[in-house]
Amino acid sequence: MDQRIDQTIINLYDEFTHGNINRRTFLDRLGKMVGGSAAAMAMVPLLVNDYTRQIVSPADDRLEISEVEWHANGRAVGGYLARLKGGEKRPGVIVIHENRGLNPHIKDVARRMALEGYLALAFDALSPQGGTPDDEGVAREMMGNLDADETLANLAAAVPFLAGHAECTGKVGAMGFCWGGGYANWLAAAGTTLSASVPYYGRQIPIEDVPDITAPLCLQYAGLDERINAGIADYEAALKANGKPYEIYIYEGAQHAFNNDTNDTRYNKEAADLAWSRTIAFFQKHLAS
Repeated sequence: MDQRIDQTIINLYDEFTHGNINRRTFLDRLGKMVGGSAAAMAMVPLLVNDYTRQIVSPADDRLEISEVEWHANGRAVGGYLARLKGGEKRPGVIVIHENRGLNPHIKDVARRMALEGYLALAFDALSPQGGTPDDEGVAREMMGNLDADETLANLAAAVPFLAGHAECTGKVGAMGFCWGGGYANWLAAAGTTLSASVPYYGRQIPIEDVPDITAPLCLQYAGLDERINAGIADYEAALKANGKPYEIYIYEGAQHAFNNDTNDTRYNKEAADLAWSRTIAFFQKHLAS
C-alpha cells in the first residue's frame, strides 16, 4: 500500500466506486481534503487501477484461452475461460469480478487459477448487455443497473455449464472479489452443485438465507474494511448456528481489495499471497475428485 494516501481519502474513493456518491461529489470532497481541484485531479491516478500490470500474460503458451457462452432462462451469458493445454480433466473454478465488470485484472486472476491446475471461468455479469466496456466508469454505472436476481441466475447457470465441460471433473468452486465476493456468498446458497466458495471481502448474505448454503466457505476479509466487516459477527454466528462448514481469515492492516495488484493504494502483497495460498489449499481440499 502507498502510505502517502490518507485513509479518509481511501474511504472516500470507496464511497464513489461503490455508487454511494457521484464523481462530482467525490472530486469536490477530495479537493477539500487535499487543497483544491488541481490537487484532487493529480491524486486520482494514484487511486485508480493500472491494468498494464499482469502477472500471467494473455499470450502465455502454457494456456488455452477462449470466450465461452451459456444460457440462463433464455439469456445468453458469457465469460472468459482459461485452462492448461493438454486436455486433462481438472476441477473448475468460477472467478467473479468486482463492480467494474470483467476487466484485464480479473482475466489475469483466471489465468493464474489456470496455472494452478483449474478450468478457470471468469464470469462477465455485463455480457447480457453486450459485455464489459473498456471505460471503467461506464462499466461501473452499468453494474449499478443490474437486476440482482437475474445476475445470480446467470451466475448459477455457470456451475452446470462448467461442470459439464469436456475437461472438467464435474467439481466446481467459485471465488469472488468485492462485488463478486458478495455473489460468491450468494452462489453458495443458490441451490447449485457448487463444491466450495471463496469470497474475498464480500458482502454477507441475509442471515435468514444462511440455512440455504450448501457449499463450504473460505471467507477472506481485510482488517481495515469497516463497511464489509460490520456484517462478519452476525454472519459467522449464523454459520455456526446452522452447522455450515467455513473458514474465516481477517488480514490486519489490509485494505478492501487488497488482492488487486493493479492498485498501489490497496494492494497488500503479504495479505494477498497468504490469502491466495489459503484459497488454493481450500480448493484442493474440496474440489478433489
